[in-house]
Order: sequence, then structure tokens, then C-alpha cells
Amino acid sequence: MKKITTLLTLFLLTMPAIAEQHIVKMLNSGKDGMMVFEPAVLSVNVGDIVKFEATDMAHNSASVLTPAGATPWNGEMSKDISVTFNAEGVYVYECTPHAMMAMVGVIKVGNASVNDATKLFAEQYKSKFVMNQDRLDKYLSEM
Repeated sequence: MKKITTLLTLFLLTMPAIAEQHIVKMLNSGKDGMMVFEPAVLSVNVGDIVKFEATDMAHNSASVLTPAGATPWNGEMSKDISVTFNAEGVYVYECTPHAMMAMVGVIKVGNASVNDATKLFAEQYKSKFVMNQDRLDKYLSEM
């Protein structure tokens, strides 16, 4: 009996962690105003999956900043897309047709933090916003 318990314990400890799936909705209106992702700020583990749901039509999810070694994504309009996050870091993404309205989101993978390069990117990127100019800064400060 002791051998079985020991083997079972070893098996459970060496089993790979199961990836968690997170849902981000693409919305015309949400808690942060018009044209938003909800949640817009997300922390996940390496290997987790984020499913971007086309809750409201005429939206997509496309990466605009990914860490080194990460795979960028560009979802189709009005279609769900699932992205597996295999590289630690901070990711920034947008809804392409609504980027000027600051329809953006941020995902922190693993123990990453917002570094100077991410802040510089955000400062330059937000120049395309015609409204909600502080939205990306707000999201990054929540990390």
C-alpha cells in the first residue's frame, strides 16, 4: 500500500500543469466605456490560452507588442480566436478597426513586469488614439 501511495504521489507531482483558458470579450460598450476588451488587463501563466470572443460584431484581436520569442496573432473580423501564451512577458493587443478609439488590452504572462521598452512603446503607440488617450497607460499601471 505504501508503494502505491508513493507512486501515486510521484505521478501527481510530475504531471504537467494543465493550461487554463481565459475569456476576453470584444465589446462595443463595457465597464471602461466604448470599444473595449473585457477584461482589458489580464495575468496568465505560461502555457495558458486566451480566447477572444467576438461578443459584439466588427471587432478582432491583433497583437501590437509581443515579447521576444512570442508568436504574434491577427484574428479575423467578427471571429473568435484562441491564443496560447508560451513566452513570458507583457503583450499589448488591439482591435484593428477601433485602435484609434484605444480599443486595446494588456496581458502579463508569468512574472513579467512593465519595463522601460514597454513604456516607450506605449508612449509612441498611443499617439494614434483620437480618444481615451490615457487608457493604455491606465491598463499598464494595473500590472
